[in-house]
Amino acid sequence: MRALFVLLVLLATPALATPLVIPAQSSWHLQLDGPLRQPHRQVYIIDLFDHSAPRIAHLKARGHIVLCYFSAGTWEDWRADAGQFPPDSLGLPLADWPGERWLDYRYPQVRTVLAARLDLARDKGCDGVDPDNVDGYANHNGLALTRSEQLLFNRWLAEQAHARDLAVGLKNAVELLDELHEAFDFAVNESCYRYSECAAYQLMRSQGKPVFIAEYRPYSRTLCRQARQAGYQLQFFRRNLRGIGRACR
Repeated sequence: MRALFVLLVLLATPALATPLVIPAQSSWHLQLDGPLRQPHRQVYIIDLFDHSAPRIAHLKARGHIVLCYFSAGTWEDWRADAGQFPPDSLGLPLADWPGERWLDYRYPQVRTVLAARLDLARDKGCDGVDPDNVDGYANHNGLALTRSEQLLFNRWLAEQAHARDLAVGLKNAVELLDELHEAFDFAVNESCYRYSECAAYQLMRSQGKPVFIAEYRPYSRTLCRQARQAGYQLQFFRRNLRGIGRACR
C-alpha cells in the first residue's frame, strides 16, 4: 500500500519545468525599437509586445534563441495592458523616460498583470524573458520599496517564469547578485564597466551562466579584453537600441 501511495503522489505532482539552457558564450542581438534587424547571432533579445508568435517562430526556426523583454518594475503608458494596473500602484516618473513610472509590485493585481505577461511570452513561443527594472527599491520611486521586498519580488518573477518553462534573466540589480544568482538563468547588464561593477557577475559565470553586457559608448579593445578574460559577452550600442550592436572581436 505504501508503494502505491507514493506512486499516486508522484503521478499527481506536476513535473518541474525545464527552461532552456543558454550556452554561456552565445553571441547575441539586443533590439527594442525599430524594424527588426536580423544579424547572424545566436540569442535575440526583443520586445515581448512588438513581435508576433509567427515572427518568433521564424527566428527559432533559423536557430535563434528568443528572449522576450518587458518591464516588470515600471508602468509604461503605451502598453496594451497599461489600464489594468491599479492607479495607486504607480510611483514617481522615471527621469529621461517619458510615460514611464515606478510600479508597486506588492499589489496582487500588479502581479496578476505581470503573470499574464509571462503567459504571453510562453504562448508566443519565447524561450525566456528579460524582465527590466527589477531594482526599483534602489531608485527614487515614491513607493517606499525595501530591499527585502525587492528580493521577494525578483524571486517570485523567477519562479513564475520557470513554472512556464521560460528561462529568466536578472537585469542589472548588481547589488542583489549575492542572493539571486542561483535563481536566474542568465544576466543582462547595462554599463557595468562604466560603474566598475562587472566583477560581481563572476557569481553567475561560476555556475556556467551567460552574462550579456551592453555598454553605451564607442568600441573599446581594452574593455573587450577584460570581458573575454572574465567570460562575459560584451557589446557596444546606441542608447535607442534600434540597430545592431558592435560585438567584441
